[in-house]
Amino acid sequence: MITEAIQATNNLIKIVPLLGGSTNKKDYEQALELVEYLVEHDPDSPLVDLLAEKVARYEDNAPEFAEFNARIAEMPHGVALLRVLMDQHGLTQSSFVDEIGQRSYVSRILRGERVLTDKHKARLAERFKLPFEAFNEQSTHSTKHA
Repeated sequence: MITEAIQATNNLIKIVPLLGGSTNKKDYEQALELVEYLVEHDPDSPLVDLLAEKVARYEDNAPEFAEFNARIAEMPHGVALLRVLMDQHGLTQSSFVDEIGQRSYVSRILRGERVLTDKHKARLAERFKLPFEAFNEQSTHSTKHA
């Protein structure tokens, strides 16, 4: 069993180099594509958690994400999460009329002039299938990104 497990692991790393610690952008993009596919088609696969951890580690350390990560780290957690979700889903401030309100109000929240209310958090959590607590206004310094 040990030999087979080692061989299977080595084969998987050849197919998905990010699992072996690759820092290559192409390997990251392929792993991200695989995670998205698995989440949609086989969400209970243990590979989802393994890949998600490696993708998060890459995003935390890759130079191309440094500026984005620095901006996010300075924001309240709920706003940072909202920005990440907007980026991941290609959404604009106008995309949140049902959850938050008009574009101008969303803009004020993103600039830190207003805060997410519990009602906003509940609606966002429902939309993105996340726990309500994910939008709590704690600092991102103590949490990982979504």
